[in-house]
Amino acid sequence: MTAFLHQLPFAPIDAVLVVPGIAALLLALIPQYKLGARINMLASGLTFLCALTLLVERPDPAVSFLFVDDLNVVFVVLGTFVGFTTSIFSASYIGHEIEIGRLKPGYIRFYHGMYQALSFSMNLGLTANNIGLMWVAVELATLTTVLMVGLYRTQAALEAAWKYFILGSVGIALALFGTILIYMAARPVIGEGHDAMVWTTLIANAAAFSPELLNVAFVFLMLGYGTKVGLAPLHAWLPDAHAEGPTPISAVLSGLLLNVALYALLRFKMLLAANPFAVAPGPLLVTLGLVSLIFAAFMLYLRRDIKRLFAYSSIEHMGLIAFAFGMGGPLANFAGLLHMTMHSLTKSAIFFAVGQVAQVKGTQKIADIRGLTESHPTLGWSLVVGVAAIAGLPPMGIFTSEFLLVSSTFAREPLLAIPLVIGLLLAFGALIWRLTGVAFGKPSPSVEHTGRRPSMLPLIIHLVLVLIAGLYLPGPVVAWFQNVARMLG
Repeated sequence: MTAFLHQLPFAPIDAVLVVPGIAALLLALIPQYKLGARINMLASGLTFLCALTLLVERPDPAVSFLFVDDLNVVFVVLGTFVGFTTSIFSASYIGHEIEIGRLKPGYIRFYHGMYQALSFSMNLGLTANNIGLMWVAVELATLTTVLMVGLYRTQAALEAAWKYFILGSVGIALALFGTILIYMAARPVIGEGHDAMVWTTLIANAAAFSPELLNVAFVFLMLGYGTKVGLAPLHAWLPDAHAEGPTPISAVLSGLLLNVALYALLRFKMLLAANPFAVAPGPLLVTLGLVSLIFAAFMLYLRRDIKRLFAYSSIEHMGLIAFAFGMGGPLANFAGLLHMTMHSLTKSAIFFAVGQVAQVKGTQKIADIRGLTESHPTLGWSLVVGVAAIAGLPPMGIFTSEFLLVSSTFAREPLLAIPLVIGLLLAFGALIWRLTGVAFGKPSPSVEHTGRRPSMLPLIIHLVLVLIAGLYLPGPVVAWFQNVARMLG
């Protein structure tokens, strides 16, 4: 496979953009569902393979608008992997939705085209060596997901899509203003033009930038990209988008898109850290992270829709990740990277399970879903394992990352560890309480259909990886994450 990739007429870093870009155009012309689903899986798998080659091949940023380092390759590999497994789940899930009449076959060409367009835009945002190009990519990712959230064309789905579009547009506008301020800070030092927006050039000269402009810029960037991350109180779009859109998009939102916005914040955090006179961005990340964690933990007790429940769980965990990176230092940054990886794998697996639960029970209302382990044992126990993992129970990988973060916080800032642990315990209690009713007890009625069922393979693969990470992390992965943790400061 490596030899095949080297025979392509473009470099691997270009391939992670070219493959989904071409696939998006091709899929927009293919009306047949089965053929479109297969091409979608093939393109997603090839993109993932191209991303893996970036582990050993790094382009010269001096001759490209793109660049790869140890930080963004984590996001690219993780994102393309989740995109590939989600495309496998999507093939059978969307097919079932067509069979039961929830989706019209005419929408599928649009759906598959947007899926690959989303992959293209996220990979562009992660590899762009230009703050303006990165902003364009995040905006494109927002627009594609807005269109996919409204795919069912119901009143609730269209309302959720519009809400996401409006709030996302406000966030991206704030991010644009922050990006302009960064350019203004760089222009007196680097000069006008493209060079004043290149990441590698900005980092090299950041110490000479105006700290006042950098400080104001980061506030706008934090608010703008923080909206995309789903941090409270900027989260209002996220629960509706998860609840009303197709389940594969819920998996992509939690497993991919939130991480792309987080990556942008980390890059700008590194930029401020390179200027000795700029305000440290860590306290702002810590504050918003704690607010998100505790707010979402309480909201978990009030949710009545199972997809909304796990949407608030995503807010909780993104808050935890923001807190980790805000704390900084080798151990907290390592915990943040590990937690981000484990959350992406676990939450997408949970949405794979939840999507099937909604299909077999004919509802997303938690009160109407009972006894899954008895009525659908494989699905029910898979959901039990997924919720146990996301709640932080050992030996799953999220337990390891949370343990490292709590240990680091106790060692450095004991007072901050108190609200951190309280938030984790509150969320744990809410998830276990909800899981008890959904998984056990007298089974609720099921809606039986003779058509296809979504594949369980992506769900099992994700949960197995999370379990392995909780038991053993390979040495090269540990060294890789440790190097990224040092880069983040």
